[in-house]
Amino acid sequence: MVSLFARATRNVGATHIRYLTPVSLGTATGPVAGIYRAVERDFGMLAPPLTLHAAAPATLAAAWLMLRETLLVPGLLGRAAKEAMAAAVSSTNRCPYCVDVHGTTVVGLLGAPDAAAVAAGELADPWLRALTRWAGSGPGSLARPDGPPVSPAEAPEAIGLVVTFHYINRMVNIFLSESPLPPLPAPALRPVRRAAARILGRLARRVPQPAGRFDLLPAAPLPADLSWAAGRPAIADAFARAGAAFDAAGARSVPEPVRRLVADRLAAGDRPGLDHRTWLAEAVAALAEPDRPAARLALLAAVGSYLATDALVTDFLARGHGEDALVEVAGWASMAAARSIGDRLWRDLDGIVVDS
Repeated sequence: MVSLFARATRNVGATHIRYLTPVSLGTATGPVAGIYRAVERDFGMLAPPLTLHAAAPATLAAAWLMLRETLLVPGLLGRAAKEAMAAAVSSTNRCPYCVDVHGTTVVGLLGAPDAAAVAAGELADPWLRALTRWAGSGPGSLARPDGPPVSPAEAPEAIGLVVTFHYINRMVNIFLSESPLPPLPAPALRPVRRAAARILGRLARRVPQPAGRFDLLPAAPLPADLSWAAGRPAIADAFARAGAAFDAAGARSVPEPVRRLVADRLAAGDRPGLDHRTWLAEAVAALAEPDRPAARLALLAAVGSYLATDALVTDFLARGHGEDALVEVAGWASMAAARSIGDRLWRDLDGIVVDS
């Protein structure tokens, strides 16, 4: 049964979406309609970080499989821990929208001080505090004698959650407004935040069925850079299918020289720096001119999504690309970055286990 809250928020979420034509539940067809119904049932509402993908159904399915299996399906990590990790990753990626949503959910679940405190890892429980700081700090950043605060058994959930939100944050930064909350003065916003915490906390206590809709995407082998998922068959299956869908989207919509450029920059750990316009111009200078709009979009999606501008998106669309290609280019690049981070986190953890 769909809640009154889910029904009431169906149209509100559409107002958060930028650059893309929102697709409502009433107008959705085929796989998109089925995914929308599953999202409402299991997540409790049509979440804009998912519905923004509607122009590219396979990418929508991939995002939903990853989110469902890591955040919603119960496992070794509790929901509050996973929501706190999501808020911490979102803070790292400068994604205020996701910090508001997931930090506020933790407030509703645990009575934490506020969403910003959650994202900063300022939690009373020592393990939760260490977990959020590990999730938000990235590979190699916690050089502690006892290693990261996750065991090898917990790694598929923990790394999967981090990968999922590194992906989602990038897409949200590009395609959604800054916050899901109304633009009110601080005094008026406080009761709104309290009400949101109660609602989101209640929604987070919902428990979906363990098995996801894996038939949304074809089965695929688990690639090496997602090998951290192998210990949990359901998570491994979801990420293998999702990874193949992103690869296919890249092959369709991202020119091969652009894919190679993004992969090289990610491997080198390159970042835009203070003068991101100069960095971006130099990065794409060697490409053929028709490939540069896609390259600029893909590079910033991967390494600086919070820097994406209206001009960047409109330039890409002005070259005759549709909204499906826009989602696929940004989605492929966002997932390429997320996969790179997950692989390095697993190598860090695996090295500690082997050495201990």
